[in-house]
Amino acid sequence: MSNPHLKQRISIRAMLGSILRHKQLIFQMTKREVIGRYKGSSMGLAWSFLNPLFMLAVYTFVFSVAFKARWSVGGDESKTQFALILFVGMIVHGLFAEVVNKAPTIILGNINYVKKVVYPLETLSVISLLSAIFHSVISLIVLMLAFVTFNGYLHWTSIFLPAVFLPLIVFCLGLSWILSSLGVYIRDVGQTTMIITTIMMFLSPVFFPVTAIPEKFRIWIMLNPLTFIIEQAREVLIWGHVPNWKGLLIYTGCASVIAWLGFAFFQKTRKGFADVL
Repeated sequence: MSNPHLKQRISIRAMLGSILRHKQLIFQMTKREVIGRYKGSSMGLAWSFLNPLFMLAVYTFVFSVAFKARWSVGGDESKTQFALILFVGMIVHGLFAEVVNKAPTIILGNINYVKKVVYPLETLSVISLLSAIFHSVISLIVLMLAFVTFNGYLHWTSIFLPAVFLPLIVFCLGLSWILSSLGVYIRDVGQTTMIITTIMMFLSPVFFPVTAIPEKFRIWIMLNPLTFIIEQAREVLIWGHVPNWKGLLIYTGCASVIAWLGFAFFQKTRKGFADVL
């Protein structure tokens, strides 16, 4: 492990090398974090499955029974379809919000790693991301089981889900590195991210289709980085369409740049962590 007080490498090769070099540590720490979330509870990891199941049940009742909501006027979707469509958006936003909201406190919550031991601090964001991915995968499994239960089949295009989520995952990692570093120097970052992620939920097509927004305001929805991923996730899961490969490729390219910039920023600023903390 490298000394955090020495000059840190910031190349893309160094970023990927750090993740691969510490993959065993990352796996063990991710496992500990996932299990630790439910430590002390009698149900343990079962809550990771029960939580999204309960939420989906609530969405189904509220929107299909109470509101009798439909995704489009005159839509022919089943009465439970709206809940499934909504749940896709909530899973995408939930993954993003969990990573971003947790990022500002990653270093603050692991001061011992900064001050007392030589530790690859850049892996903390990777661990946090993988923990969030684990719970999102469980939610997606619940969603697909519900889709099969309600509709009697599952679209073959669901196999493209990893490709749809990949650019968002890369994007979140870059943001996590940036925010985890900023959180050390600016303690208000944590409060700000919570406000921003809430705003992003309502400025993305979680509860409504993009077409429901007047044309003059639609640009703000499209500028939301969650919009494209939510739409593509619904394409492959709900509607059974092949994803927009060109859009995913462009998104992945942009996300990769942000990830590298985030890594570079983290490595450049980490030398001051011990002094501030």
